[in-house]
Amino acid sequence: MPVTSLVSIDEIRAAAARIQGVARRTPLIEVGGVAGEPAFAIKCENMQPAGAFKIRGAYNMIAQLPPEARAAGVITYSSGNHGQAMALAARLLGIRAVVVMPETAPRVKVDGAERLGAEVLFAGTTVLDRKSRAEHEAARRGLTMVPPFDHPWIIAGQGTCGLEVVEQCSSLSAVYVPMGGGGLVSGISVAVKSLRPTARVVGVEPIGASKMTASRAAGHPVTLPKTASIADGLLSIRPGDLTFAHVQALVDALVTVSEEEIVAAVKWLFDNANVVAEPSGAVSVAAVLREARVAPGVIAIVSGGNVPPGDYARYITSV
Repeated sequence: MPVTSLVSIDEIRAAAARIQGVARRTPLIEVGGVAGEPAFAIKCENMQPAGAFKIRGAYNMIAQLPPEARAAGVITYSSGNHGQAMALAARLLGIRAVVVMPETAPRVKVDGAERLGAEVLFAGTTVLDRKSRAEHEAARRGLTMVPPFDHPWIIAGQGTCGLEVVEQCSSLSAVYVPMGGGGLVSGISVAVKSLRPTARVVGVEPIGASKMTASRAAGHPVTLPKTASIADGLLSIRPGDLTFAHVQALVDALVTVSEEEIVAAVKWLFDNANVVAEPSGAVSVAAVLREARVAPGVIAIVSGGNVPPGDYARYITSV
């Protein structure tokens, strides 16, 4: 598939029908607006099965695999959330699953994948390390690869989140989306720009993992020498070719947030909305809170809530 061929709104609608009853239609909650703070809404993807939006794309892809691929089993490489989602989707469909995670993966995400029946392998600390191990295992065992972001079926599944946002917010003016490899922002941008073309789509990434920002500046996908952030789900060193094409075509702005802003957003969500967000899921809120004023109809996607309890305790008790 040429990288210039973007996912369509019809593919997202088909994905929505396919994942119905598996992925939840997560709530949109009005937050803020107190003591001069911006008023906006959050889309609570942390409430999905396996704790993150990833079930949308993982199930959409695995459900479309032919019988022979299902029989062979599936494999992926993941920092954690996609691995858990793929493990859950495979379990629901009766398919064997293998997940390759970094050696630094949070225990809560490793345990989640294993609890859902996946075999977990470890490889290095970068996405290239685990991708290489996953490709080797796929070839050796005859497993089907379910990539974390750079595939049209994955993007279409993630786009169902954007479809819901449009349906839930008639006054939609802007949506802020966490960016790792770019699957979520790609799918959401297709849905939003197809149905609410005047609404802005803003991609948000940690300043220590700003691979999409660097790629847009260069005009093509670039590989960062390294990434570092508490937002462990957003540490890809390179965007996908297909996701980058979506971002270039449809995303209005890219912003980066600091580590301090991410921690403050995690704490703000706990204090003001009783919402548990992992740092990766809170970067969108960090970007919105930075704005002095926000127009009505602004949505921040809280993309996940899988955070080690000890780390979370530190974040929400920070001053």
